[in-house]
Formats: sequence, C-alpha cells, structure tokens
Amino acid sequence: MSTYNPECSNKIFIQESASIIEEVKSILSSIDFMDHNAVEETFKDTVKLFKGQFRGYQACKTKYHDLNHTLAVFLATARLVHGAVIDGRSISIDMIAIGLISALFHDAGLIQTEDEQDGTGAKFTLGHEERSITFIKKYLKQRHLYESYLDDCAHIIGCTIITLLPGDIPFRSEESELIGKIVGSADLLAQMADRLYLEKLLYLYKEFEEGQIPGFESEFDLLKKTGSFYEEVARKRLDIDLGSVWALMRIHFKDRLGMDRDFYHENIQKNIKYLQDVILKKGYIATRHGFSKSSKSLHDAILGMYNYR
Repeated sequence: MSTYNPECSNKIFIQESASIIEEVKSILSSIDFMDHNAVEETFKDTVKLFKGQFRGYQACKTKYHDLNHTLAVFLATARLVHGAVIDGRSISIDMIAIGLISALFHDAGLIQTEDEQDGTGAKFTLGHEERSITFIKKYLKQRHLYESYLDDCAHIIGCTIITLLPGDIPFRSEESELIGKIVGSADLLAQMADRLYLEKLLYLYKEFEEGQIPGFESEFDLLKKTGSFYEEVARKRLDIDLGSVWALMRIHFKDRLGMDRDFYHENIQKNIKYLQDVILKKGYIATRHGFSKSSKSLHDAILGMYNYR
C-alpha cells in the first residue's frame, strides 16, 4: 500500500527556487541571522549562473548536477545549520553565510565558460571541485564579500569530495570544520533523498560516461550498485568521515515543524527499498522493459515505479 504523501513531500522537498530562498530566510531569521542580503544576492546569481544568464558562462548542461540539486543542497545546508544551532553548537553568522554560499557554488565547476564549447560540464567531473573553488574565490573577491574567509570556502567545498577525508583538510577553526561537514552531508542527503533520485541516476551515468569515471558498464549496472554505494560508501561517509552531523536534521524538523522525524533519511530508505524491490525482487525492469537494450525503457520503468508509492 502506498505511503507516499505528495502534499507533505512538496512542503519538505521544495522545488520552486522562490519558495526555497524564502524558506531559507525564514530558517535563518529563527536563529537570529537577520541580514540576508549577501546570501540572497548570491542565491540569485546562482540561479542566473545555471540558467546561462551569468556573464562569461553557458547554461548548465548536466542533468544530474543541475540547478535543482544545487538548491536542494542549499536548503539542506540551512536545515542542518539550524539543527546545529538548536543543538547548542557555536557557529558565527559569517561562517553560516560562508557555508550557504559554498553550498550554492559547490558544483559551479561543472558550468562551462563561453569558450568551453565541447560536450557538457560533465567532462570536468573529476576535479570539478577545484574549478568550483576558483569560481567562488573570484566571485567573492569581485564583490568584496567575506574575503577573509576564502580559504574556509575551499575547505568547505573540499568536504564534498567523497574521496577526501575531512581529517586531511586544514580547517582554520572548529566552526569551519563543522560547516564543512554540514555542506558535505547536505550534498549526499539532498541527492539520495530526492524523490526523482532513481530516475536521475540515469543522467548520472551519462555524466560519468562523459567524465570517464570507471566502474559502471551501463545505466543498469549503476542502479545495481547504488544500494551497496549507500551502505558501504555514503553511510560510512555520513556517519564517520562527516561526524554524523546528518542527525541534526531530525533536531531541525522537531523544532521547526514539531515532528520528531528525519524526512531525508526516510526518503533515502524508501528510494533504496524501491530500487531493491524493482531490480532484485520483482525483476520489473529486467523482465518487462529490456533494460540492456534501451535506456529509454529503463527510464520508463523507473518512472512507473513511482506508482508503487
């Protein structure tokens, strides 16, 4: 029987950019972060960047690491920060702003300049974080914003590199380390809790293919390995490397909505369960849609899966 509640989901996993920035501003105001100008202007510039309205850059061409993903990470970051403050963690207003701005630009390195005409930004997958760091430093310098925090931005974005241990990052302070772990966690949580996560994995395969990321023979192979990725890589990353700051999400929702639940964790579990049910138990994709011959059939099968909810 379906337990999916679209009305509840839409209120938690907000899609519209205008609604996202309003929710983030409301969250910030609740923790006495009242001057939203820098964060809001950076938010607007991020939307322009991904839409091809930012001077010198093309519109985003990657369908997995797209604007929706970036804004979802931004929102998840704000929620974790709120949870941290409610939990009694000490974070300055400036560091909160730097964390949110870093979340907005953590994938800016996947955006092509006007001169980079070949393919999509996926070709920069390996090392795109360094491009993101270069972008954010230039952006903040040009606007004379938080110039004394440029190294912190680099360290925070470094936490989104899944192969880089936070222990190897020379954080300048404990609050910088906490914000880095929050953004790194938000990046993983926002991806895997997305209701369209399984569908978007097909786009991720295309990005990996263009970026020459080894380890996956096909879209279906990527789907098959997603469960083990979550259990063996993502969970370890969240629980150990990133210090279990994901647990702050439950604190956020309890304080903000009066609900002692972690909707991100719940959605991730649902996504993994549906993936396993369809591929491993029902054999739905394999037997009814010829996954090995047609990526479109695989796409249709995953879309059909949402009817099970």
